[in-house]
Amino acid sequence: MIAQSLIDPYLDGAPLPADNALQAMVLARVRQLAAHEVGHTLGLAHNFAASSLGQGTSVMDYPHPLITLDSNGKPDLSHAYAVGIGAWDKVAITYGYADFPADKEAADLADVLLQAQKQGLYFITDDDARPLGSAHPHAHLWDNGPDPAAELDRVLAVRAAALQHFGPNAIPVGTPMSQLADVLVPLYLMHRYQTEAAAKEIGGLDYRYALRGDGQEVTAIVSPADQRKALTAVLRTLSPETLTLPEPLLRLLPPVAPGYPRTRESFAAFTGLAFDPVAAAQSAADLTLALLFDPQRASRLVEYHARDAGNPGLDEVLSGVLKATWQAPRASGLAAETQSAVESATLENLLGLAASNQASPEARAIARLQVATLKTQLTAASTLPRERQAHRAAALARIAEFERDPAKFVPAPPVEAPPGMPIGEDY
Repeated sequence: MIAQSLIDPYLDGAPLPADNALQAMVLARVRQLAAHEVGHTLGLAHNFAASSLGQGTSVMDYPHPLITLDSNGKPDLSHAYAVGIGAWDKVAITYGYADFPADKEAADLADVLLQAQKQGLYFITDDDARPLGSAHPHAHLWDNGPDPAAELDRVLAVRAAALQHFGPNAIPVGTPMSQLADVLVPLYLMHRYQTEAAAKEIGGLDYRYALRGDGQEVTAIVSPADQRKALTAVLRTLSPETLTLPEPLLRLLPPVAPGYPRTRESFAAFTGLAFDPVAAAQSAADLTLALLFDPQRASRLVEYHARDAGNPGLDEVLSGVLKATWQAPRASGLAAETQSAVESATLENLLGLAASNQASPEARAIARLQVATLKTQLTAASTLPRERQAHRAAALARIAEFERDPAKFVPAPPVEAPPGMPIGEDY
């Protein structure tokens, strides 16, 4: 009842209070969520292509808050959520509930869909959007914009600016400073779902639920330029510059206070009670690597390259990942530790793909060739510091373990990131 009394005055699109940006955003989200659930009550399914057609195209998508930067370079939440129902919602309700003359009903219903098609509106639902290996370049959860790669670049810029301003004012006075680490989680992982959206352009297939004779394009492989643009953007999420937290911020993150233990919403740590920035970085990297090394995506890359040599193949994508990780210039300090953690995670994912019975035989073969190439690089390494020697020796040992029996090789489990979706699989 309290929530209802707060939101009722704003359900019709009335302006939200501006005195508190966070409160306004919460109210806007509740308003959007209320409309979403009413849509389900009326029989509407999720439309996870809607967000690519513009903010507010449908309340039946899962919207990521649209965070921008103001003139001072600080995050701006004033446009986080759209107001009102969208163009797709009106199409769906018209199709499902409008009364048409009995003798014209079939033609009028067909016209509703034709007019939607002319507006560029279409429908892609759960089964095509949720899997990490799914192919549609515009069907995602918690994303924004028609160009997933460009939006990922924008989100990373907003994230970087927000991290510069992140500090004690993120928690109430009197709260243990150790709680700042949990508040950091959604900001540090702010890019996770837009990364997923951009990754789906790599080996992506644009398509519609077309009917014979309805005039829709049935399928189209994502253009080579867009696939390569997406790969460049996604690889930025693995860089030490993106993942390494600055020293001034780390000094504000003490070990967990008594009575405030870590929860499933906290970052993992190998450092006991102390905050572990390297584990946090690896958990973020593992999210990206699971997308890039997905066996279904890998198999599509092989086949789409065979159909058109202009498309990036799996060998090109894997080479790009290794160039951005194992073959990148060495960082220093904590960034070097981040780099090593990302390299180890990259190797585990590469070996996992090479051993996966869910990938096509050719995809596995290409992954194994990349393993052999990396082994040659590691074996030929010149004199290195002791820490780097240890890192490379461990990598060579993992490769040897894989080579002994690829069919029995089990990749090391990833460092689990805290859950991100407010709604799980039981939708």
